[in-house]
Amino acid sequence: MTDVATLIEAMRERAGTLSELGYRVRFDLSDTDDSIVLDATGGAVSVESGTGDADAVLTLSSATLDKLISGRLGAMLAFSTGRLKVEGSRGVALKLASLLGDA
Repeated sequence: MTDVATLIEAMRERAGTLSELGYRVRFDLSDTDDSIVLDATGGAVSVESGTGDADAVLTLSSATLDKLISGRLGAMLAFSTGRLKVEGSRGVALKLASLLGDA
């Protein structure tokens, strides 16, 4: 299991790419009961632990999120195998998946 601080730091390292998202996404980690919020609505990217409203909510394990961020797992494969669940805008989730694929 990857800890939340490590995941947040990995996402912050991708801030340049993720700034193109333009939406707010919450990652609900099923194995830790923590959430990470990626807010790319104001031009600058904010990645923090927390909750709140989001355009899309992705539910997945911390290990799956780590693999998505590092490019070792594709979002479509994670979704189709049930390791990733999406609530809210699927379009936002698809845009995020394409940005993570640009690793």
